[in-house]
Amino acid sequence: MSKTKMNESVSGNASAPAQATAPAQAAAPQVEQLPTQVTAKISSLRTSGSTLATASVDLNGVFAVRGVKVVQGANGPFVSMPSYKTADGFKDVCFPTTKEFREQLHAAVLDAYQQELAQITQRGQTPPSQEPPAPEMTM
Repeated sequence: MSKTKMNESVSGNASAPAQATAPAQAAAPQVEQLPTQVTAKISSLRTSGSTLATASVDLNGVFAVRGVKVVQGANGPFVSMPSYKTADGFKDVCFPTTKEFREQLHAAVLDAYQQELAQITQRGQTPPSQEPPAPEMTM
């Protein structure tokens, strides 16, 4: 049995007489807020273009989101959720619905990106943003 019971209904005794009372508003169901554990993993780093990296995000070990991007913006890197193109532009496939969770998700992805860059530097490789230009080919 699940700890959180959603859409649980309580039925009254059908044989009990109806009472003449003022109609009461139904109370909103109480939903237990569970802490969300966000784990981000960088799946690829890019060397050109505005997309710096692609990541996968795992939420509490029960839901995964692939195709999250780290994009270079005017004010530094930011997180872009998976999206699809429409006639009016792009629409996110999935997205955080609260400011607090958006901040938590973006922090996890950006931290994973920074850690991946640090590991590349530790291994003696050049991070994608600092790679020297390719040599020119002459004929």
